[in-house]
Formats: sequence, structure tokens, C-alpha cells
Amino acid sequence: MAARASPRSKMAAWRPRPLAAERGRGGGARCRRCPCGGQRLGPGPRAGSEPCWPSWRRLCTLSGGRGNRDRPRERFTIFSVLPAMDRKQTQAEKARPYGLLKPTALGKIPGRFQLHQEALPHLPVPPLQQTLDRYLLALQPIISEEELNHTQELVAEFRKPGGVGERLQKGLERRAKKTENWLSDWWLKTAYLEYRLPVVVHSSPGVVLPKQDFLDRQGQLRFAAKLIEGILDFKTMIDNETLPVEYLGGKPLCMNQYYQILSSCRIPGPKRDSIVNYAKGKKQSRHITVVHNFQFFELDVYNSDGSPLTTDQLFIQLEKIWNTSLQTNKEPIGILTTNHRNSWAKAYNNLLKDKTNKESVRTIEKSICTVCLDAPMPRVSDDIYKSRVAAQMLHGGGSRWNSGNRWFDKTLQFIIAEDGSCGLVYEHAPSEGPPIVALLDHIVEYTKKPELVRSPMIPLPMPKKLRFNITPEIKNDIEKAKQNLNIMVEDLDVKVMVFHQFGKTFPKSEKISPDAFIQLALQLAYYRMYGHACATYESASLRMFRLGRTDTIRSTSVDSLKFVQSMDSPDKSDQEKADLLRRATQAHREYTDMAIRGNAIDRHLLGLKLQAIEDLVSMPELFMDTAYAVAMHFNLSTSQVPAKTDCVMCFGPVVPDGYGICYNPMDEHINFAISAFNSCADTNAARMAHYLEKALLDMRILLQSTPKSKL
Repeated sequence: MAARASPRSKMAAWRPRPLAAERGRGGGARCRRCPCGGQRLGPGPRAGSEPCWPSWRRLCTLSGGRGNRDRPRERFTIFSVLPAMDRKQTQAEKARPYGLLKPTALGKIPGRFQLHQEALPHLPVPPLQQTLDRYLLALQPIISEEELNHTQELVAEFRKPGGVGERLQKGLERRAKKTENWLSDWWLKTAYLEYRLPVVVHSSPGVVLPKQDFLDRQGQLRFAAKLIEGILDFKTMIDNETLPVEYLGGKPLCMNQYYQILSSCRIPGPKRDSIVNYAKGKKQSRHITVVHNFQFFELDVYNSDGSPLTTDQLFIQLEKIWNTSLQTNKEPIGILTTNHRNSWAKAYNNLLKDKTNKESVRTIEKSICTVCLDAPMPRVSDDIYKSRVAAQMLHGGGSRWNSGNRWFDKTLQFIIAEDGSCGLVYEHAPSEGPPIVALLDHIVEYTKKPELVRSPMIPLPMPKKLRFNITPEIKNDIEKAKQNLNIMVEDLDVKVMVFHQFGKTFPKSEKISPDAFIQLALQLAYYRMYGHACATYESASLRMFRLGRTDTIRSTSVDSLKFVQSMDSPDKSDQEKADLLRRATQAHREYTDMAIRGNAIDRHLLGLKLQAIEDLVSMPELFMDTAYAVAMHFNLSTSQVPAKTDCVMCFGPVVPDGYGICYNPMDEHINFAISAFNSCADTNAARMAHYLEKALLDMRILLQSTPKSKL
């Protein structure tokens, strides 16, 4: 199915660390002729040559940074229009770590976002012959020699001069010239909006945050109030266009996704969904949705003068909501959003026939975000606690527990339970993981700040309860959605593993990319479990380009297969194994670098396929080939989502017999979330966790026992 040809921009487009050569170029060279007054950052001309941003002669880049040298080497800057801003404001706007930013002190910079976006390069269309060569190379470790020979014949036919491949390639190149990004609309439609399985488990990722130290309603509401204030603090940066611009390897990244995640919502359709964004336009959203005991409330979060409510004010408003929703609603209307998209689209149209229902749904859709005040789950042992919370974030635990306390079409839903467990679930279509995690990092830091100013207690209006008229038809839709959801909940097998033996510091000490090291461990674990390699998906960010989303890092390679085959072979010495490991990690690093520069194969192949559909030509045999189906069947769907916060993102598998694996490498430990389906007898999340732990330890022992050799 085209929509899942590359099923997971999943999650979280990886933000890789730049190569050493790039890091070395980013020094303090100055550009004397640039209007920035000599403040040049990142790769660019030497002192006294052409301006560093010739197309932005009115812009200035101001240095910033997260201050943690172990994070992926992105730089954060604020672009400002000069000389309209005075020197004091310029100094105030130097970017600091997210948690320390005070956006309210910054003036509004209208048009900054648009200027930044327009200066980004367009996503290139890779050369056809290059992609076809790399496609054949990617197939080698996952298909038989006989299948490979057959595919080589199809590729030879496809790449003939003047043949179908060249015609489709020219069509893509024409599309690239007349669009901002030749891929982004296609990807949004095929990967998300036309995907018909429920967003729950199959598309929407969750994030497990560290357990909070409250155990009662007062603590829950106080933390929720502080969290909401942190969200509004971040929103101010977005509204004022003062959000620090992210850099990777000296290159500015597309910031568009940040402007899509607040005040947005997915709308179900019979064949294709859509996304509405109420952050744009003159009348912006002033409220959030709060859900408690399956009841929805509209909570205005701004005072009449436009200032955001303080923590104290928000706490009082949340108490009002709690006290007016003590009994669980008999009809959990939010359960409808968990259903198959076609079924939900039909139920949605039924729901909106009633004027009251329509107003309530529109209020939810227009809200800045949703805050879910969950009931506590039954207590479990510490070793499975985080796995239980991950399930709560992904699906809410089923109709008996908190699944009715959600509106899963809402882009951002923050979840805070009475027992201190918390996190979020987000609808994936508008954004990858990194912008979500950057927002979370900011909020978590914000919640730790002391409350310095106690606000005057001005009486605030009662939050509005959203009413729903439940007809017999809607009640029937709810019951069907409950049944389907409970089947999904029972089927999901999720395991959160905190690997305590070492973190990213160890592979770095061996001069190996932590991400490549972890990906090789996943390859080794899978090979030991199943005796063969499989197609593996890892997200790579295309945000160096305007409106860039993701491409695929194919972690299974000829080099990775050689390594995993050698690891348990008595015929290979430890030195040979270590050399193969290093060669495989280097190959992974090179593929990653190629992918983030727009030269990977998956989106290009998808584009050629979609171009054939658009041109109404018969589908080329290359895409009907068994090998293509094998290449797109990702038994391992993986993503690195690094964060400052000690959290982990989680998501479901993308194929029935696969795993979804997300990880956050911290300095001295690694957080993993592993998912599988119970309905598949061949997969087991806990078993994968066991083999992964053993693979990581064995690889460390191997490297420690062998001297580094030059490859």
C-alpha cells in the first residue's frame, strides 16, 4: 500500500551528530562584509570574502547553544531584522537553552519565520542511476541471490536511456521546480491522511515522562497548572516568531513543524483525512481543552488583557473542573477517535448533525492543546511500571480505564494521572518527534522553576463544560469503538527498558556514533533471535530543506550483515569481529549523512511510484516486484529521539510481525521502548529487550578486549 511504503516518518526524525569535518568548520571565522557585523557561524566563507548569507543581506545570525557538548551538535540562533532592532534587544535575543529562554522578554519579530523559511534550500531529486544502484545494494542482505538476480533485470529495464525510469525522473524534476517541496504533500497524504488504520497504536507516538512526586489530586492539579503555563510560555515564542532556529552541522533547519503543533487537529474523512490549524489568522485560539472523567471542558488560558493565566489562576480553574466532574461520564465520546478512520469519519458526520455536538467538537478542534487529567491505574511492580505508563500514553488502557479521557485527533494531548505518571500522546501528521521533545524539554524545565510572583486572585469565569447529545446511533458507534479499541489494547505488547550498564559516553569513547552503535546492537539482537537480517527503518530528518520531513536510514547493510554473522562465529578472531563492527558503524554513519542531505533511496522510490500514478501510466514492474515488497516490510521500525529530559518516546510496530523501537541515549544509560503485537506468535517485546541488552554488552566487551585498528 503506497501509504505505508515508508510507514514511519516514525517517529521522530533522528537528529544526527555532524561529522567531525563539519564540526571543525564551524569555528569563529568572521565575515566582515556581511550585515551581521562580523558574527558568522557555521560553514561559510573565510574572513573578508562574500557575505555568509548573500541572499539575506538584511538578516543577522546571533550565536546560541544548548550548552551541553554531548547533545547532537545543533546550534540555536535567533534571526532578527537589522538595523530595525537596537543593540540591547539584539543582546537579549541571543539564544539560550530552551528551558532558560524568556520569550516574553522578546519583542515580536513579524515575518522572521517566513524570511528564514524562504532562505532554506529546496529538497533535491536524487540522480536516478545513483538511487537504483543503492537500492540493489540495500536488497543484498535481505533477499536471496535468485530474487536479487531477478530484481537486477527489472532495474536494468527501468534505467534504460529514454525508458520509463527516465520519464518518471523528469516528471519528478518538473514537480520539484514548481513546488516548495516535491515530497511534502505526497508524504503527508500517503503516510498519514490516507492511512486508514486507527491513529491509536498504529500512528500516534506517546512519550513517557519521569514520574512526578505527587500522589493526590492537589499535586496533580498543581503540576498540571505549571505544565499549562510552560506550554503557553513556549507558545509565546511561536506567536512572536522568536523561537530559536535549530542548526545541524552548521546548516539551519526548517522550523515549520513547530508552527503546526499547537491549535491544530486532524479531521476524519471517508477516504482521506485533513488537518486544520487555528494558529493562523487574526482570531487565534485562547483556550485549551481539559478532560476529566470522560468529560470535556473549555478552559480560557488568557486574561482579558491578553496575558496568560498564572499557575495559581490555572490551579483554581482546574479545581473547578475537577469538582464539577466527580462522576465518570457514562458515554465516553472521545473513544470514537480511536476507531478505524473510515468508521470514525462516518460517526463524525453523524455526531455533527446535532448543533450542540458540532459546537463542542469545534471547540476541541480549535483548542491550543488538550490536557487529560487521568484516574490512577492499578499499582504494579517497579519493573513493569514504565511499560504500563507507556501503554497509558499510547492508548489509555482501554474503555475501562482512561481511553475515553482523550481526543486522539488532537495534535497534542498532555496526560497527567493522579498517581504521578505523566507524558503525552501526539497525532503524527503535523510533526516528527524532535519538535515535540523540544517542547517537552522546555515544559519540564519550566515546571521546575520556582513561582516567584503570586498573582492577584481576580475572579475568573467558570470553565465551560462541553455538552454532547447522545442519540441511539451515536451510542452504538461508541460501543463498536470500545470493542475495537479493547482488542487493540489487548494486542499491544510494550516494554520499556532502561539499559543501565552504559550510555552514549561509551561508544563516544571508542570514537563510534552512539546511534550507529545502538542500531548495530538491534541488528545483532534480531539476527540472534531469527537467524536472518530484516528490512530496518530508522528515521532521518530532512529539515535541512524547506518543509522537509523524513527519509529512511536503512540500517541493514552488507556491512551490518557481515558483522552479525561473524559475532558468534568460532572462525573469526575478536580482532576481526571488532574491525567488522567498526566498519559497519562507519557504513551506518555514511548512510545517515547521505540521508539527511536528501540522497537516500526510499522517498525517491516512493516519488517515482507516485509520479507513475499521477501520470496515469501502468505501474512499472520494479514496484510490483516481490523484492520491493520485502524492502518495504519493516520488521524493525526504529527511531532515536534524543532529549534532555530522562524520557522515552514509544510507538507501535508498522507491520503485524514487526517491532517498534524508540530510544533516547543519555550519558550513562539508554531508555528503550519496544513494542510488538501479541497476535503474532513470532514476536515478543520482552524477549527482544533481553537480546538487545545482551547484544549491547557483548559489543562493549568485544571493543574493550581488542585494540583499535585503522580500517
